[in-house]
Amino acid sequence: MTWTKKDLLDLYDLSAEEITTILDTAAEFKKVSQRNVKKVPALRGKTVVNFFVEPSTRTRVSFELAEQRLSADIVNMSADSSSLLKGETLLDTVRNIEALQVDLIVMRHRATGAQNFIARNVSCGVVNAGDGAHGHPTQALLDIFTIREKFGDLKDLHVAIVGDILHSRVARSNAWGLLKLGAKVTFVGPATLVPREFESIGVRVCHDLEEGIRDANVVNLLRIQRERQEAGFFPSTGEYSRFFGLNRNTVKFLRKDALVMHPGPINRGVELDSEIADGTQSVILEQVTNGLAVRMAVLFLVSGCGRRNA
Repeated sequence: MTWTKKDLLDLYDLSAEEITTILDTAAEFKKVSQRNVKKVPALRGKTVVNFFVEPSTRTRVSFELAEQRLSADIVNMSADSSSLLKGETLLDTVRNIEALQVDLIVMRHRATGAQNFIARNVSCGVVNAGDGAHGHPTQALLDIFTIREKFGDLKDLHVAIVGDILHSRVARSNAWGLLKLGAKVTFVGPATLVPREFESIGVRVCHDLEEGIRDANVVNLLRIQRERQEAGFFPSTGEYSRFFGLNRNTVKFLRKDALVMHPGPINRGVELDSEIADGTQSVILEQVTNGLAVRMAVLFLVSGCGRRNA
């Protein structure tokens, strides 16, 4: 299909066909990283600004490397190096960036909806690299890409997402994308972190690990943010690990052919034990590899370069 959107803000506003277009484009770009010369001129002459108002390691490095492999000109910015510290508004900062004739802004922000607001007010493309507890579309796309590589069709696959769903932008974006491609999704975790309200978006909610993962083709474990313990969402990390971590005691609930995923960083011994994270069912490092291809595809399509060929 022809790609027409100038932005990638989340998966809830994409059709199944648009998601598939990104995945198919990523499959072609993955071949670039398998060459001796890992570079193509797809974005030559295009300028991309990575504006990370919230700290990031994996996502930022992955986007920057994707831009380099596409031959784009790159500018990296953070809140600490911008006029936001001087009291300038986010919109004024971004409009000044746009006035330099940039083509794309890849943005991470702790405020939910910040990228949507910016996208409505600028003419250059905006890619959401994570906003608050709302969305992380490229992480969801790389997760889905990895699942599709292993299983082919996602229709009727069962994907269990385990952990702090309440505060997770990864879980939300994954749910939207997986459901649109025909997968079944279960959110698993303590009731304080997985309220029943999530059932309204079409997922199953489960507060028992065995029940939630025993028939799952994929189990995606989310990082437990230690500040949640201080807020009283669960008694201790040890207690959480006992009931909702994937470890030597609970791995028996897992199908022998199930994939184990994690968006990183991993709290080893909390949500996932090392022998499982590094085991044969784990595709965690493959997710990282696939993230590069997915972000190359997103940058290519959103920049408008893919409209001739999509």
